[in-house]
Amino acid sequence: MSPHIAPTAPRPPLRVALAGIGVVGGGVVRLLEANRELIARRAGRPIKVVALSARDRHKDRGIDLSPYRWEDDMDALVTAGDVDVVVEMIGGADGPALTLARHTLAAGKALVTANKAMIAHHGLDLARLAEAKDTPLKYEAAVAGGIPVIKAIREGASANQIARVYGILNGTCNYILTQMERSGASFAEALAGAQAEGYAEADPTFDVDGIDAAHKLSILAALCFGTKLDIGAVTANGIRNLIAADIREAEALGHRVRLIGMAERDGGANGGGLYQHVQPCLVPADHPLAYVPGALNAVVAEGNFVGRLFFEGAGAGAGPTASAIVADIIDIARDEYGPAFAMPVDALDAAPAADAGARVGKHYVRLIVEDRIGVLAEIAAAMRDAGVSIESFIQRGADDEDGVVIALVTHEGPARAIYAALATLAASDHVVGAPMHMPILAL
Repeated sequence: MSPHIAPTAPRPPLRVALAGIGVVGGGVVRLLEANRELIARRAGRPIKVVALSARDRHKDRGIDLSPYRWEDDMDALVTAGDVDVVVEMIGGADGPALTLARHTLAAGKALVTANKAMIAHHGLDLARLAEAKDTPLKYEAAVAGGIPVIKAIREGASANQIARVYGILNGTCNYILTQMERSGASFAEALAGAQAEGYAEADPTFDVDGIDAAHKLSILAALCFGTKLDIGAVTANGIRNLIAADIREAEALGHRVRLIGMAERDGGANGGGLYQHVQPCLVPADHPLAYVPGALNAVVAEGNFVGRLFFEGAGAGAGPTASAIVADIIDIARDEYGPAFAMPVDALDAAPAADAGARVGKHYVRLIVEDRIGVLAEIAAAMRDAGVSIESFIQRGADDEDGVVIALVTHEGPARAIYAALATLAASDHVVGAPMHMPILAL
């Protein structure tokens, strides 16, 4: 018979302050109001928003904020005696967001953030500060929005050695690629559609050039491999140079194009350099990532005992991001937290960057060339001289790309050979624009 468990006295509310009341901040308020009783039962105590701060207190946010105290100075959230947790939703790697984060942790208060850029660039310093003050630093919403992948890797898979982690980490790019697949649209047309639907910013650089995905990948890599964050070691190539013909050729080869962030230890799970790369890839059509549509995100982690873990869901938006933020707040209310990166900062390895050129695999290469005699021989010679063996060679004839589209697939070989061949061809007077290169993933 189990021993009698005496009832405990009710715990006082966890008092929360929100900094940055945009779409996500409004979502956090709505979620805490809508599910107040359920959240209190799961947290073991009420969770109460006590203060807000943002640049414009008079902006119409479509929600009644009058029940909450407004602070024009964000630092007042840190010094207030009735605040236990500060939620940072300002954004940006540096500036006010970073200042608020540092001040919050230095004051011994818990910090919850959705700011992947700040964590990618300054996560180690913030984690060290949190450890010194024995206070939580939580950032579930910084990677893959509403998908609880940080918690799953840091806690659920914590006993495993992770062989590699990879996935679709940017919903804007996935939406664009999905539209190119479904309608045959050009990149420019699909981007314009994404902007019209609100999936892409007016300046889409961070998304389409792979920078946003690189921030998320660096965080996942640190968690999976016990390494120190090093955003400078992440190589990012986006989807800006894709054309409709690339999508068609991938489909003809039994693949789909996806922007993939991948991190993997070069010498296995226990050592070697760390490969971290964001780039468009050809994914086999029967792999789960090939079926992830629209603006969704998906992450795959491969553990030595748990096997393949697959996570899919909304990677952005008010509801999903608010869900991840409030989940972090509930953990804090329960006093459930540990090191921000699954182990103390001093226990994290400083893994060297792996040699991406040494990675062996098949590759897709696309060029747009002038329609003249000798061009095909020039391409073949460049590949031969670089040590690249060609498996298949396709010429589709004149296209709408101001030239002839040439697509080829290589046999397995080191990536550096492809780099060398493309460097030679990029300098050719007969090649129009930059060549396109995508690894063909064997997943």
